Amino acid sequence: MKTAVIKFPGTTCEIDVLKALKEAGVESNIVGYKDFDPDKFDAVVIPGGFSFGDYLRAGSIAANTETMKKIKEMANEGKIVLGICNGFQILVESGLLKGALLPNLKMRFISKWVYVKVVRFDTAITKGLNKKVLRMPIAHAEGRYYLDNPEEAEKLAVFKYSDEEGDVKEEVNPNGSILNIAGIANEEGNVIGLMPHPERASFKLTSPDSQTDGLLLLRGLRK
Repeated sequence: MKTAVIKFPGTTCEIDVLKALKEAGVESNIVGYKDFDPDKFDAVVIPGGFSFGDYLRAGSIAANTETMKKIKEMANEGKIVLGICNGFQILVESGLLKGALLPNLKMRFISKWVYVKVVRFDTAITKGLNKKVLRMPIAHAEGRYYLDNPEEAEKLAVFKYSDEEGDVKEEVNPNGSILNIAGIANEEGNVIGLMPHPERASFKLTSPDSQTDGLLLLRGLRK
């Protein structure tokens, strides 16, 4: 599977994502958003950063580019689309995923390692996963997931903020997301967005406990 890592102006995590994908055994290339040809790729990753400076709202300008129209076509064909942090924001702003990502409840940028519980195993990156609680870092100011229909949000949720044992509770919710949601997917499971950064949890050298849980997710693209 050949994967495009999309580079918008202001994207900052594309090299980290590229290295992590290669570590996971996924053939991938960084592609400038104006140069993106969907016919050349089987999957797309939209990495984190501050696309177009996050003016207006995080991800809103990138969401309205011709590139995202092409990515929507890929998604409709069943190809895999993964959005990480700002990439997740772009996916909800473009309508590829439902809901919204609001400013964190305490109105502060949060950068820390968290535990997330996997609650859906039918998506492109969680299918066949044999670990239910993952440790990855978050780094965002607008990561509070919201959907006005809690029942629907529950069905879409793929990851939830939890403690080390996998207990989902309010005190471990870092940003105020509804139902502790850290990531969602469409009903088909081929479009996924998450706020934690799997690429930053893909190398022992950069993980505080030498775990590489992010690789477990990225290897799903290879599968």
